[in-house]
Amino acid sequence: MLTAYKTARQPLFWAAMAFSGGIWIGVRAWRPASWWITTILLFSLATLWFVRRRSWMARALSLGIWITLGALLVQVRGTPSTSDPRIFEFADGSEVTITGHVTREGYPRAEGTRSIREPIDLETETIENDGKVRQVRAGVRLTIYEKVDPASHSAAADESDARSHMLFHSDVPPAEAVMFRYGTRLRIRAKLHPPRIFRNPGAFDYEGYLRDNGIAVLGSARAENIEALPGFSGSPIELWRTRLHASIVRKIHTLWPERQAALVDAMMLGEDAFLRSATRAEFQRSGTYHILVVSGMNLSILAFVIFWMLRQFRLDPALAGVVTVVVSFAYAFLTDVGPPVWRAAFMLAIYLGARLLYRDRSMLNAIGAAALGVLVADPRSLLGASFQLTFLSVLLIAGIGIPLLERTSQPYSRGLRLLRASSYDLHVEPRVAQFRLDLRLIAGRLARFLGLRAGLAVPSTILRVTIAAFELILISILMQIGLTVPMAFYFHRATAMGMPANLVVVPLTEVLMPATAAAVGLGYLSTALAWPAAWVSGVTLDFITGTVRRLGGSTLADLRVAIPSTTLILAAMATIAFAMIAVRLRRVAVVFALVSMTAVAAWIAFLPPHPQLRAGALEITSIDVGQGDSTLVTTPQGRTVLVDAGGLPLWMHSEFDIGEQVVSPYLWTRGLSHLDVIVITHPHADHLGGMPSVITNFRPRELWLSTDAAIRRAGTHPHAGQARRHVDQGLARRRRYRLRRRALPRTRSRTRNRLERRANDDSLVMTVAYGKTSALLEADTEPATERRIVEERPKAALLKVAHHGSGRVTSSELLATLHPRYASISVGARNVYGHPRREVLDRLQNAAVKTYRTDMTGAVSFYLDGNSVTPEVALSR
Repeated sequence: MLTAYKTARQPLFWAAMAFSGGIWIGVRAWRPASWWITTILLFSLATLWFVRRRSWMARALSLGIWITLGALLVQVRGTPSTSDPRIFEFADGSEVTITGHVTREGYPRAEGTRSIREPIDLETETIENDGKVRQVRAGVRLTIYEKVDPASHSAAADESDARSHMLFHSDVPPAEAVMFRYGTRLRIRAKLHPPRIFRNPGAFDYEGYLRDNGIAVLGSARAENIEALPGFSGSPIELWRTRLHASIVRKIHTLWPERQAALVDAMMLGEDAFLRSATRAEFQRSGTYHILVVSGMNLSILAFVIFWMLRQFRLDPALAGVVTVVVSFAYAFLTDVGPPVWRAAFMLAIYLGARLLYRDRSMLNAIGAAALGVLVADPRSLLGASFQLTFLSVLLIAGIGIPLLERTSQPYSRGLRLLRASSYDLHVEPRVAQFRLDLRLIAGRLARFLGLRAGLAVPSTILRVTIAAFELILISILMQIGLTVPMAFYFHRATAMGMPANLVVVPLTEVLMPATAAAVGLGYLSTALAWPAAWVSGVTLDFITGTVRRLGGSTLADLRVAIPSTTLILAAMATIAFAMIAVRLRRVAVVFALVSMTAVAAWIAFLPPHPQLRAGALEITSIDVGQGDSTLVTTPQGRTVLVDAGGLPLWMHSEFDIGEQVVSPYLWTRGLSHLDVIVITHPHADHLGGMPSVITNFRPRELWLSTDAAIRRAGTHPHAGQARRHVDQGLARRRRYRLRRRALPRTRSRTRNRLERRANDDSLVMTVAYGKTSALLEADTEPATERRIVEERPKAALLKVAHHGSGRVTSSELLATLHPRYASISVGARNVYGHPRREVLDRLQNAAVKTYRTDMTGAVSFYLDGNSVTPEVALSR
């Protein structure tokens, strides 16, 4: 029956939905505040007019009030910024002297064998430059570098030596190694620069992420250029929190070995400083990444255990609820991982409050109240993936899952109560009463062998476990299907192994969380007392990681998908809305709704969208990968070729994956789910460092190399050799695909001594032509190779400038030979090499070549239609 779903039963839920719609409208359609206020007044008057005449019309008009309120609030609030914009005047890479205080501690990490890197956040008080001191309050994320000699620190003579001894000679970098604590005032000589944003469609908004965390600019400083000042600046409450947080981290690393301690840090405290990138990837591929980070689920499990234990001690439900809420908010405060956990704590408080008011049947109303509270406090949280995933997860469980269980397993679960009391049969449905009679009949037969008590306990226990397993499987399947759209849109993942992995991992997490909490608590009393709980936690953790590694390692575990089309997104939303209504109707409607949800999810996961390609044109797009190279080539027939995939220099010791986090999102945004050909021009890290992820994500049919000899030579180059191993790893992960390695003839350079040849000498130079138009892609060619190109006298309307604009190449002779109209330079902003060189830009300007640079324009596309070349900057579309 449909009456259970009337608007009057869930007024706050519908208000939250309308308010969310208003926020969405307000972000996309700006209007003066007076316009929205006038609209609210009109809706209010209309609602009052119809409240006694047409109640249904009054309810509909009241939703209009919420819509306009949402639009007004998000526009009035705008995008808050806590930093003084004058900070950007000093973010030009020149050295300045900063006086400020630490607002976030960071754990130091050993980089290579001779340096330490420690990230911290600080709030500036004053900035001195050119002898002038200005008061500027802004957030800075500072990376501190310290050069050390680990071999000389065996004695740990002083504080600095002891710190580096802990980092280089201990199994785990302990919290004692932190040099700069919260509230410490510092004077620092540092270099500031704005955050680097990869300007491609689909790129992660790193600047916005930092801004949301109160950070305006990034900086770097050497440890010897930092002076600690007297005094403390900060919040005493935050100081207490950071001390407690650091103390728990120390205790965790005392109770568990390094590998397990890093996971416990992440799961219990949200501290990911010690996590390896490979561990993150395993959890992501298996669809269990929500376990690895502190999320609403972690808090919910902890709250459930606390509430259940308090009830076992016969504590009053109201008092147990209050204690649970207090502990949950304290946990959210301690972890300090941001809005997701606070939202979960707030929703938990609403839910327990609803229970106390006997409103169990109005879960959607409780969800709406929680969502409204969060959105009123921060309207723009609606636009983040975190809020959407949290809200949708709870909505799927409360709006579809619980009603499904009420119609399937819950009546039988309640039927297992008071089995000996025949009078209770009168208070249940006839089918459940028959179920109870059958169960007592079975118990009577078993009583002959097990006794009366055991004869009844054994079958009822088996049935309770079976029902619990059924409910867990049903909810897991529902979540897997319902979250397909946001997972594909934000993370480009359709985890085929998510359901079986979570069936194992989630119950184990319910054991892990209380065991870990008990071990840490007892550890403050005695390590011996904490050992049993720590052992249980360790064994459980091994089972979790083993499951994640086995299922996540499957070739079918992680399907990477392009962004779904708008039609598919709307279809998925419609099927979820229909399912919320259908679960209260006949069984046929329920089955049809669930089949529809599954069909849309399967479509997103297995049927790639139509790629965004321009028909009848050859496209050459320089993707912004910073100081590296990556070029997408698409033919008029729709074939796709990726030339190089960017990468970071290995001396940076960074785990940032250009292929996974920059190149792949751009390709997915273009609707691409596979590549026909991948080309590696030469074995340097800034060209092939991102290839393992690209090969894994896009399953190319062919791999083209300049020469096999050039790739083999990579083994003699410390940087290129490691990059080559990365590519081999990417190919190994796609071993079910038959890749053809094609070695292309190279343009030989004239070098007298073969031993002096570098990888750049083997760069694959490509000419791409369509009709009367052509382009020359030079990779990192050297002058000798470029002279050979000039001798062959090619023509090209588009030139992909060699070696990021190095002054050694792109000669006047080359430009006079090619006569290009356009040039593209793939280069990183403020790179240490000074690319592109001024003399190269002058030569291009003198040759009347219109030049595009990825550090200035971001991704830029050139379309060759056979007669002319048309440039187009991606972000200006």
